[in-house]
Amino acid sequence: MTAVQRIETIRGSIPRKPDGDGSVQVQLDPAMKIEGAKVFAVYGKGGIGKSTTSSNLAVAFSKLGKRVLQIGCDPKHDSTFTLTKKLIPTVIDILETVNFHSEELRPEDFVFEGYNGVMCVEAGGPPAGTGCGGYVVGQTVKLLKEHHLLEDTDVVIFDVLGDVVCGGFAAPLQHAERGIVVAANDFDSIFAMNRIVQAIGAKAKNYDVRIGGVIVNRSAATDQVDRFNAATGMKTLAHFPDLDAIRRSRLKKSTLFEMDAPELKPVLEEYLRLAENLWTGVDECKATSMRDRDIFDLLGYE
Repeated sequence: MTAVQRIETIRGSIPRKPDGDGSVQVQLDPAMKIEGAKVFAVYGKGGIGKSTTSSNLAVAFSKLGKRVLQIGCDPKHDSTFTLTKKLIPTVIDILETVNFHSEELRPEDFVFEGYNGVMCVEAGGPPAGTGCGGYVVGQTVKLLKEHHLLEDTDVVIFDVLGDVVCGGFAAPLQHAERGIVVAANDFDSIFAMNRIVQAIGAKAKNYDVRIGGVIVNRSAATDQVDRFNAATGMKTLAHFPDLDAIRRSRLKKSTLFEMDAPELKPVLEEYLRLAENLWTGVDECKATSMRDRDIFDLLGYE
């Protein structure tokens, strides 16, 4: 049986339930609930720096003495690249080698230790144009639970690809305590943020996830994000500038905490402050998404 056939067979056998207006998604198996760890799902427009943000946030948590697991949820499987210094194999790739008999796998087959002890997993994705990202996330969590790898974890970070345009890639929200958006101070990423606010609101009807707020990334100013926040009830959790040293970190296969760049000191302090605040617990952000036309009217193009 191919990976695609396996995905479709399992999807067809799982009961579905309403998940937001006009949406029908796979129901989360109660046995697959992540317990004991604080879980954050990071979303945002493609290319906005989610993986860089997620990886450095993971390191910041580890610097606070927390046991951290980062799960990349993108077929590109490069979420943990700067942590492990390589592209690690995906859960789907590894499962396919054993014909999806997960009992044949060992933790070291799919979990890799990254910088400062951050544990790294790349969920991967089904072949292009087939299958569902939600199944991939579900199988990853199932595998982690079967091997008792979540029992010794304090923080789980899901790094999810791009804008939320389908329920499959919104699946990490079923596990998360807080959904966090990464956005730049520009129209396109704010437009994507609005869609993500809608998605988290839909998931919140049936699951415990709530909106945590927005991390403003790659931006000198925050005025556009501030206007959106004022109109919707979103709040800014952290602000990271557009520094060349941050861009170079990716090229050097390095987290910011490993870079020898004096200009990064306030950035590292901001990451540590953000990790501390998230660990302590940020209040639910009571944000309400806007209609597309209203965003154009609010921000538009000057």
